[in-house]
Amino acid sequence: MAKDVLCEVNNCTYWGEGNVCNADRIYVVTHKQTKAKTTEETDCKTFVAKS
Repeated sequence: MAKDVLCEVNNCTYWGEGNVCNADRIYVVTHKQTKAKTTEETDCKTFVAKS
């Protein structure tokens, strides 16, 4: 996986100092059954809220 995956969601379990994602893998999905055309049409399913 890419080492330089950036993320600004600092309430995610995988968020690290410097806005890096520390997840072993990342799962991104589209909102629709067709190809996404904008970033707003995608979501990071790897997100886990910090408790």
